[in-house]
Amino acid sequence: MAEAFSVVPASVWRTLADKLYEKRKNAAVEVEAIVKQLAFSGEHEKITSVINHLANDFAYSPHSNHRKGGLLGLAAVTIGLTNDAAQHLEQIVPPVLNSFNDQDSRVRYYACEALYNIAKVVRGDFIVFFNQIFDALCKLSADSDPNVQSAAHLLDRLVKDIVTESDQFSIEEFIPLLRERMNVLNPFVRQFLVGWITVLDSAPDIDMLGFLPDLLDGLFNMLSDSGREIRQQADSALSEFLQEIKNSPNVDYGSMAEILVQRAESPDEFTRLTAITWINEFVKLGGEQLVPYYAAILGAILPCISDKEEKIRAVARETNEELRAIRADPADGFDIGSILSIARNQLSNESEATRIEALNWMGTLLARHRSEVIVFLNEIFDSLLSALSDPSNEVVLLVLEVHACIARDDLHFRDLVLYLVKNFKADNSLLEKRGALIIRRLCVLLDAERVYREFSIILEREEDLDFAAVMVQALNLIMLTSSELSELRSLLKQSLVNSSGKDMFTTLYSSWCHSPMATISLCLLAQAYQHACSVIQSLGEEDINTRFLVQLDRLIRLLETPIFAYLRLQLLEPEKYIWLLKSLNGLLMLLPQQSMAFKILRTRLKTVPQWNRPGTTVEGKSVEEGEVEMDFASLLVNFEAMQVSHRARSKSQLRSRNLPSSALSLEMRRSEELRRPFSMSVEISRPPSRSSWTLMS
Repeated sequence: MAEAFSVVPASVWRTLADKLYEKRKNAAVEVEAIVKQLAFSGEHEKITSVINHLANDFAYSPHSNHRKGGLLGLAAVTIGLTNDAAQHLEQIVPPVLNSFNDQDSRVRYYACEALYNIAKVVRGDFIVFFNQIFDALCKLSADSDPNVQSAAHLLDRLVKDIVTESDQFSIEEFIPLLRERMNVLNPFVRQFLVGWITVLDSAPDIDMLGFLPDLLDGLFNMLSDSGREIRQQADSALSEFLQEIKNSPNVDYGSMAEILVQRAESPDEFTRLTAITWINEFVKLGGEQLVPYYAAILGAILPCISDKEEKIRAVARETNEELRAIRADPADGFDIGSILSIARNQLSNESEATRIEALNWMGTLLARHRSEVIVFLNEIFDSLLSALSDPSNEVVLLVLEVHACIARDDLHFRDLVLYLVKNFKADNSLLEKRGALIIRRLCVLLDAERVYREFSIILEREEDLDFAAVMVQALNLIMLTSSELSELRSLLKQSLVNSSGKDMFTTLYSSWCHSPMATISLCLLAQAYQHACSVIQSLGEEDINTRFLVQLDRLIRLLETPIFAYLRLQLLEPEKYIWLLKSLNGLLMLLPQQSMAFKILRTRLKTVPQWNRPGTTVEGKSVEEGEVEMDFASLLVNFEAMQVSHRARSKSQLRSRNLPSSALSLEMRRSEELRRPFSMSVEISRPPSRSSWTLMS
């Protein structure tokens, strides 16, 4: 300290601590001149003593005026040293940096001013203190005093200039410091950080792209900042990085993809749009590199397909198609199980568009990697079955396509039909609203004969006789009215002359016995008119109930449709098709005379031409005398036995209610009304066309 006083007059030291800025400044000028002379003489020990006195007795003083004067003095020493300043920086800079934490805002202000003057002199030599300076500037950028903030901004610009022109700056050492501050919320600090990222990225000798994975999450955080300026700065920085990625041959897509996937779920609309746009570019640019991340990317894309913002939906749809167009292989890390899991989870998404795309992905995977998908079948099968109850027809049709591809194996096919029967049984509205759609589509995808055989086998053993009757009636109506089942109808028409037709007829007959009207319809379709007449004559009083009459009404109307044109034409030869005529007259006798069905059928029968000597003419060779023998006697026994079971069940249900005998008739009518089969229009529209992906044959 004594040496410092011997070098610098005591009056200068006193003035340097004066409360007036001008006096302190004049004292600093004198210190500068003295140090310049000492430096010229090479007396660096004396300079060191001056610096120590400025640091210890001024910069670290408890008195604010001393601290202010000390900062001015340290800057003055640096200016006086000029080219020799570098060797004294270890003494000069630390006291200045310490002053950035001073509680007096004026001291912090003078610290900025002092470091600014020091930096102007030493330039790149002060890079060794860069991390500490950066940390100080980061804090000062959010200083409560606007004057300090202003001074810090000036210092920050100078430091950026020095860093970008220095060959001593280490970006590798700086990035961790930058990364740990990227998630701060203070808007001033965020602007400060984005400013540094932008400046460093623009420096030609610094490759910031390689460090982008460390900064990307923080930049995306800033996109949802409440301050418009920060959002714009972050967006500008991200846009610049994305452009660099497009022009760079070497990019680490994988590590950034994970960040983007998370940001695609952001509640902030602008963040989601930016994230999905980046994902879109990544899929286009580095599709093969992203194979291990496909599941995660798909998990981000599928929900965005249903985003409330149209721009996001459009980009997500485009990305989804780009991703599906890439034919990846499990050997390259393509995780089929994870992708199936993502698609399965999205089947419960509230948006129809997302559920549709999830099913399209399942279909695509089945078409390309069937054997691998089957391995994970237990994990997705229940979800696929549940999706058959989806409120969207398009979703249901796609589910059926996926099921059809899976159901090429007999075991899975049977599981599917069993599930459908179970669900139709549990939810009658599903059968009523979706039954025709589901069954018709399955017939297209899996062959109508195969589908109807399986349904018939299952329903033959169904214990709930009421449900079995309703289900059979539904299947029968679909078979008689749907264009998709025309080949099955053609096969059944050949039942008496073709072994395949006979086999199909007997298979259906076993379960069609649950419904008298379905059985009669099947016989009329198969042209087994004599047996149809036998079935009609076997009906008892208890069989002619409300449900039967509703079904009979529907059949009479169906007889007038093009499907039964062949039958109506056969009426032109009554002598040859006498059993057909007897069957129709039998049905007429069962109908109430005031019903519309009675009038329709009676009008039709009136058009039948008369033949000679009625009752004595021998019929010509009938269709029932065809090439294939059919044991109609056994079939009739089976039918009657089934009807006995149905009657017994009905009586049991009535007895269990313990109703007075006088109320039985009324209750039976009510019961029958409640069990009326679901309504299904005769004219059923065609289901929507198949999805874009193609099932493998």
